[in-house]
Amino acid sequence: MKLPQPCPFLLLWVLLMAPGTFRAADPPAKVPLKITPGKVIIPFDKMRRIWGELISIDQATRTGTFRNESTDEVMRFTVMPYAELLHHATNGDLQDFRVGERAIFRMHENEKGEWVWLTYIQDEMNMMNGHGEYFFVDQIDAASGELTTTWAKGDLTFVREKGVTISTDKDTRFWKAGLPAAFSDIKPGDKLRTKTHGVGKGRVRVAWEVFLDDESLRKFQTEQKAVHEARILKEGAAGYVDAREGQNLELTLFNEGEVQVKRLKPGITVHVVPAGVDRKPVGTPVAATVAQLKMSGRQCLVSLTVAGDGSGFQPAGLARLWVDGP
Repeated sequence: MKLPQPCPFLLLWVLLMAPGTFRAADPPAKVPLKITPGKVIIPFDKMRRIWGELISIDQATRTGTFRNESTDEVMRFTVMPYAELLHHATNGDLQDFRVGERAIFRMHENEKGEWVWLTYIQDEMNMMNGHGEYFFVDQIDAASGELTTTWAKGDLTFVREKGVTISTDKDTRFWKAGLPAAFSDIKPGDKLRTKTHGVGKGRVRVAWEVFLDDESLRKFQTEQKAVHEARILKEGAAGYVDAREGQNLELTLFNEGEVQVKRLKPGITVHVVPAGVDRKPVGTPVAATVAQLKMSGRQCLVSLTVAGDGSGFQPAGLARLWVDGP
């Protein structure tokens, strides 16, 4: 006796409805980024951006402390070699910052879960300039030298905070059209930017600099750019040693050294030297030929052929590079 053949459409339906049939593969687990010495890594998915008051800096170890102005907790930090140190609304370095200065400190956890790794210090000028924000003057108390302001975007489409008090004192400098001005030049409705310091506790803004217009801020910014570029030309572009094999050397140059990076071309001669924790050269620079280079995000990957002994360059260590020589 011939048995009936199963309907192919029924068989397909059974397979599709069966538990677990054709189950989609689970997406691969996302590996969280973490600070790794010798690599340019910024864990954006796990960070703290803290407004604070700079307390101390050790230039030799590139460490320091700041006061979290929301909690008054004193926090220590270790500056990653590739950290962005944004001063006067552009690139800078640790020596540019003044003790007491208010800034944003971007912090990350170390292997012990301590928030100590620092990947930027952003001064108040940089934050406000980058976001297109100002302090709009609501009230002026000439007797106390205090301004009550609204912190918002220049077109007032976004208000960050109302009732922000900015204090001034005998050391405050005022700028308008790039020239010295006075407290009395400020009028209700004016939009200002500032560089401020704390007083050791709380969220207090005491102005070192008050910019009554964009021209005045840009003057400071332009001067700082010149200072930073001159420093990089003299001290060399800093970077990590990615690998060394014989006379072949691979570097990742940090974005702060763009004045040197822009001059790099395959075939040209440069000079390189290992560097210490303080990023200062260790030993005598040696000549090298640029084999290849490419940008990776804001960093530059460069392959070199070292003319002499390259044994002083250790992977995950630091180096400095000059295009025109040290």
